[in-house]
Amino acid sequence: MAAETDEEEKSFHLLAFLHQDETQELPSEQREQHHHHLNSIAAALSIRQLRSQGLSFQLWPAANSLVALLDSDPQTLLPLKSTHSPPLRILELGSGTGLVGIAAAAILGARVTLTDLPHVLPNLRFNAESNADIITSRGGSVEVHQLRWGERPDAEALGGAAAFDAILASDVVYYEDLVDPLLETLRWFVNADVVFVMAHLRRWKKRDAAFFRKARKVFEVLLVHTDAPLPGSRLGVAIYRFKAKKTAAKS
Repeated sequence: MAAETDEEEKSFHLLAFLHQDETQELPSEQREQHHHHLNSIAAALSIRQLRSQGLSFQLWPAANSLVALLDSDPQTLLPLKSTHSPPLRILELGSGTGLVGIAAAAILGARVTLTDLPHVLPNLRFNAESNADIITSRGGSVEVHQLRWGERPDAEALGGAAAFDAILASDVVYYEDLVDPLLETLRWFVNADVVFVMAHLRRWKKRDAAFFRKARKVFEVLLVHTDAPLPGSRLGVAIYRFKAKKTAAKS
């Protein structure tokens, strides 16, 4: 209980940081490039991390797990289209560094929209542009847009559920204050035809339980994959697929 309380206090202070304005210039610092090899297309993505800028500028285990499954077995996760169909349209929530969405665009030749808070977008654009050659060579594309959870104008600006075939996210159940805005955003985008795939590493028992309890009132939640526990951890990353219940009311 004490450890969880300490982490919640840390997250309260970090939450204020995550709502900084995009217009603030990033300070000069050492930048870390991460190279992620994709076996299915024999290519490597280059992703810039800016660790001192906060959680959204770092790579996390759930993102790596989701990319690994997209690379090895994407049909487990997404409604893949035939060769002659239009490209899959994917929205990524809380993109952070953009690894998951950029990988999806490259592996699947998908049209991917990366989203996050305003201050995260410059680094997202940098990473999207850094991998543009790989993405376009595969027939994919990437756009970067603001999407503040719970803010309907942001969701409407993206076109709502009609604009996408699938939603992706990793490590988005982190701050207690953002659980309800996240679920509200999912209600706007996920329906019987549009699935939500989420990679998740459990950190706080109470917070995770609250999220899934609320989510299951609106969505059918299916566990589709689990990784072996990380070193020093009892649990590995779990990947879930959400689909709207037929009886769920849309606002």
